Amino acid sequence: MTIAYDEIMIRYGELSTKGKNRGFFINRLANNIKEVLADLTDLKITAQRDRAHIELNGTDYEEVSRRLMKVFGIQNFSASIKVEKSIEGLKAAAVALMKEIYHEGMTFKIATRRSDHSFEQDSTELNMTLGDAVFDNFEYAKVQMKKPDITLRVEIRLEGAYLSFETVKGAGGMPVGTAGRGHLMLSGGIDSPVAGYLALKRGVEIEAVHFASPPYTSPGALKKAKDLTAKLTVFGGTITFIEVPFTEIQEEIKAKVPQAYLMTLTRRFMMRVVDRIREERGGKIIINGESLGQVASQTLGSMSVINEVTSTPVIRPVVTMDKIEIIDIAEKIDTFNLSILPFEDCCTVFAPPSPKTNPKLDNVLAYEKRLDVEGMVDRAVKGIMVSKITGENWDKEEADEFYDLL
Repeated sequence: MTIAYDEIMIRYGELSTKGKNRGFFINRLANNIKEVLADLTDLKITAQRDRAHIELNGTDYEEVSRRLMKVFGIQNFSASIKVEKSIEGLKAAAVALMKEIYHEGMTFKIATRRSDHSFEQDSTELNMTLGDAVFDNFEYAKVQMKKPDITLRVEIRLEGAYLSFETVKGAGGMPVGTAGRGHLMLSGGIDSPVAGYLALKRGVEIEAVHFASPPYTSPGALKKAKDLTAKLTVFGGTITFIEVPFTEIQEEIKAKVPQAYLMTLTRRFMMRVVDRIREERGGKIIINGESLGQVASQTLGSMSVINEVTSTPVIRPVVTMDKIEIIDIAEKIDTFNLSILPFEDCCTVFAPPSPKTNPKLDNVLAYEKRLDVEGMVDRAVKGIMVSKITGENWDKEEADEFYDLL
């Protein structure tokens, strides 16, 4: 069965509870939808108080649907066909559509919504009229008001009449950006992209901060981090990627700090750097992929000592999850196969064989006196490289920009 759809109608999720702020949430969702569909240039997208509409204008419905299912803030959506706005036109279109989708043994109901109150019949009358048309053309027709096999939805609007029968579940959550900005400490592992995904779901606009230590970390590791960021763009649009030069800091720590404390001091420096970036770029929180007890730096003792360098809230969306739960989400959001590629990040290449699981703050502070802490952080922050990841073809876009400069 192939149906030439004219429009997709989008219903909002939790936005209905937002009162006076509703317009802000709807506008943000509309912008996110436009970003995710930006390359499909024939679409026309409009957002209203209770729902949004996408006019397809010949664009492939399946491709649009695939992308919409991942956008946070969408409760569900339905593809519809535009029909003649008259009783006879609606009857003919309803019967024609039912011939495509309705079979013996199935139940149905008609659900009409009328925003054009000048139309000749109200919703109840039109439900009865179209229901009678179905009974006249299908001898096996059977109505069921609760959970029918088919709900034929009819919408009468000022600009036309629309029929739909399928409702596709959306991603739910809140539109990305409505909760403010946070800075995600993105490694190349499994956990941090999942943490980013969960933050996006609650409306946080994330900027991905990745620590690179060339030549110890490879260009492949950096590309992997950008590829992981690109996977997250499908949930709400463009993500800013921030590459931090971290080689000097790691070499200094390794040269002047006992091996058992390398990881603790490394993580404290990471926290200082990302907090400075957050402050300069208007972020409200730091996000990371720490899961309690998973590695030495993620014990309660380690977390406490590492957190001591900042008063900024540190959000850990996966902190109570076990590895299997995190992997399940990573597979669902299509980051798992990327995360397990064999490119080492800066944490693994400098990892000591026996890191402290319960480091002492007094010891840490004493070791940091051997280092130019403020200077090292300043140089790292001044050396950051900022780019925009707009989708999974980010590397092609960067190549195009490079050739444009030649």
